[in-house]
Amino acid sequence: MSLMRRMRDITVATLNDRLEQAEDPVKLIDQYLAAQREQITQSEKVYRQMMAHAQSLRQQVTAAEQLRDKREQQAMIALKAGEEHVAKMALQEKLLQEEKYEQYKELYEQTKLSIVELEEQLDQLKRDFDEVLSKRQYYMARLESVRLQQRMNESMRGGYAGISGRTFHRLEERISDMEIETRTLRDVRQFGKELAHTGSAMKEALENELSQLRSKLEKEGWLK
Repeated sequence: MSLMRRMRDITVATLNDRLEQAEDPVKLIDQYLAAQREQITQSEKVYRQMMAHAQSLRQQVTAAEQLRDKREQQAMIALKAGEEHVAKMALQEKLLQEEKYEQYKELYEQTKLSIVELEEQLDQLKRDFDEVLSKRQYYMARLESVRLQQRMNESMRGGYAGISGRTFHRLEERISDMEIETRTLRDVRQFGKELAHTGSAMKEALENELSQLRSKLEKEGWLK
């Protein structure tokens, strides 16, 4: 396991542990995403440098291979011409290019493996980034739900509390009193109509009673 992959595993595990204890998970996730974005940026920069280096190595391999083959052909031509000394010089250059070819080829193959590994790690970093970003959106939605619930609770604080049973009881008593008063006045008016047909002696007695009642009410302060 590469150092970068181990660091990535440790970072993800640390984030999961801290999320479980965080009071503000969105802030923690934003910090992680910022660090992750920076790591992706730096990794992409290294990837571009490695690609350029691989291209340079590939050119060195190709150049050494071509020059090696060329010197071998020249050595053959020199031998055919009977110029053994020139053929040896060409073969000596061929061996140098052969060594150079093997060296650069090995470096090129190693670089290609590193590029493949870096590509895999970059893909994993981006997947991690997207996964954490989705978690951020989820926690943002949860926090918004909590905020809206808090606002609803705040709007209902000190507001309409409903009608108590005692209020209905007082209302019932008041309506009952009004009903009794209405029936009493109706009965009195009906009784007054009946009195209109009574004799003069009865009327005089009623006037006396009425006068006494008025005097009583005046003393009690009901009439002025």
